[in-house]
Amino acid sequence: MQAAQETPQDPITGDGPDRQGGHSPDRPSGPGADEAGDRGPDPARDGGPASAHGPEPRRGRPRSAAAERAILDAVVELLEAGEPLARLSIERIARTAGVGKATIYRRWSDKEALFVDVLRAVEPSDPVVSGTAGLDDLRLMLEWVRTRGLAHRSSVFLHNVVAQMKSHPRLWAEYQRTVIAPRRAAMLEAVRRAVDAGELRDDLDTELMNDLFLGPVLMRTLHHPEAPLPDDLVDRLIHVLLEGLAPKAQVAAGGPATGPV
Repeated sequence: MQAAQETPQDPITGDGPDRQGGHSPDRPSGPGADEAGDRGPDPARDGGPASAHGPEPRRGRPRSAAAERAILDAVVELLEAGEPLARLSIERIARTAGVGKATIYRRWSDKEALFVDVLRAVEPSDPVVSGTAGLDDLRLMLEWVRTRGLAHRSSVFLHNVVAQMKSHPRLWAEYQRTVIAPRRAAMLEAVRRAVDAGELRDDLDTELMNDLFLGPVLMRTLHHPEAPLPDDLVDRLIHVLLEGLAPKAQVAAGGPATGPV
């Protein structure tokens, strides 16, 4: 998305130009400064119709990974310096990253999308699973949730950013839609594969089983921050759930009658 001539209105605060400074320079000197589009539209450079005496049309340059990294790092730098999420303007971010605003708007349509990618970038990478196993993939994903919880405990920055995101409903909803929902869907698929492989019961609701696996880990990482997160937590959790919580003597005797769950 090309930057407009007028400063775009901030989607969270509704502000215009950066209150702590003017507009970013037309020709920044940082990463990605020479990307196509940073100096305004150029039909010949961007692959559009060439002028009568101009060069032949050609495609624009590929997006710069260095520029994207600089933009994400700039947001992190500003947040770590104590700048509130709501006060960050595109102008300020561009100036800190050493890029033009057009470089940012070509990658992210608004600040919500940019901030979601920032949080994704500073979190541990999503686990790599086989996509074919059941319990083994589920174990890997639960272990990722545990280690992510440890990372959040040790990082004041991550804790503060997540807390600030929750105060912006649109931003939090976008994070839930693009980050949390796909992770939950991946875990549900692993539970279904475990059922198909005969590793879990086939007469229970898969969403309930998923919550039974995930719930205790989330409880310890999010709602009970002083609870221990030992290395063997996931294996112990899976073992207990597969074996059941009823006393062994009661299970051997047939146990109490229960309705469908």
